[in-house]
Amino acid sequence: METINSVQNYRVKAVVELAEKSRERRSSGLFVLEGAREMEVAVKCGYSLQTLFVCRSRWGSLRPLPAAEQCFEVSAAVFAKLAYREGSDGLLAVAEQKELRLDSLQLSATPFIIVLEAVEKPGNLGAILRTADAAKADAVIVCDPQCDVYNPNVVRSSIGCLFSTQLACCSSDEALSYLRQHGITTMAAELQGSTSYHEADMRQPCAVVVGAEADGLTNFWLSNADLRIKIPMRGAIDSLNVSVSTAVITFEAMRQRNFL
Repeated sequence: METINSVQNYRVKAVVELAEKSRERRSSGLFVLEGAREMEVAVKCGYSLQTLFVCRSRWGSLRPLPAAEQCFEVSAAVFAKLAYREGSDGLLAVAEQKELRLDSLQLSATPFIIVLEAVEKPGNLGAILRTADAAKADAVIVCDPQCDVYNPNVVRSSIGCLFSTQLACCSSDEALSYLRQHGITTMAAELQGSTSYHEADMRQPCAVVVGAEADGLTNFWLSNADLRIKIPMRGAIDSLNVSVSTAVITFEAMRQRNFL
């Protein structure tokens, strides 16, 4: 196995660029993921590891390595340059992205889908993917995304749920058309919704639609959704974090469906 000791190595520079720049991820069709747990989930869910970097001082010399097309051992200094989180276990990989298309989604007989419009913060997207995985939602549809779903912070905050959750990226028009075609009721979550979330019938095929962190849903979804729902607020601040709101509504749907 070849060893890389210089932070100026061209492979190291390429990985750093891939982690930091969305245009590099888009043009190459690759992304960076860190940690054995995330890699295990990714491979189990059909992702291919192209290049693996291992720091033996963190990972150890006897533990088995995930399968990858090529593998490099790196010094502690090089790994510190590559790593994007604290307390890493010493594994980092470059993997191939998947095409996240609507027509690839496989839905249950009574699907529950989470739709995100223009989500901006990778941490919130990752947290919502964790909610979707925990509740076994059929899919998450990301409409007009303002953040790259393969951003390393999405991988990190989702703790691998980016790979285990069915995910599609598209425009809001495409998402609405898809949901209508499949007979799925759309429920737009907003502060002025006419129906409290726990009063909405979520036992039917349905999709909860949540908006951007700062501005909420656009008029497109507010005008076209079948129902506008709200989480009643009692405090001085009238807004929950979007990932928290999504979790509250998602687990209400699971309660109604007797999945808890």
